[in-house]
Amino acid sequence: MGIRARTEQKLLDAADELLFSRGIVATPIDAITERAGVSAATLYRGYASKEALLAAALERRQRAWVETWDRAVERADSAAGRLLAVFDALDDFRERADGARWCAFLGTAAEYADPPAEVAAAVQADTDGFRDRLTAFARPLAGDEAARLADDILLLVTGELAMRLRDAHRRSDAARRIARALIDGR
Repeated sequence: MGIRARTEQKLLDAADELLFSRGIVATPIDAITERAGVSAATLYRGYASKEALLAAALERRQRAWVETWDRAVERADSAAGRLLAVFDALDDFRERADGARWCAFLGTAAEYADPPAEVAAAVQADTDGFRDRLTAFARPLAGDEAARLADDILLLVTGELAMRLRDAHRRSDAARRIARALIDGR
């Protein structure tokens, strides 16, 4: 027996808000159910564990991220612009009501030395999605070196997200400038 879509939405909203702002370990399941206005029994009808709820929240966040990134790519007018659109998307995503001071996936990876399988899979899916999309956008610019350029850009994206812990109002200008230099240097 599952849970209603509206109840699931409330649980995922509460999990997203609390887990990605307070931290996973620091947030008890009771805080999530209280914020969502549901009982623990209701939560466990939909999710086998806190980690299953976390994985679902990460998967939902990843879909929202890709939608934001797609919109940034649509605004680009060149191959280089489509590759660099990831930085516009980072800034756009942070402005969302559910944006965070940094990356929920990096935060999750930092909290678990040995993550449960469903959490590890969600984090890996995000990493693979980043790498695959960046490689596809890099291919017209770098040909056989697209995967290498994509990894370079992914490192810049990850660093940019980590720097947001130091400066909550930071924009992606420096990372974009470095990425542009990488593209131009090819």
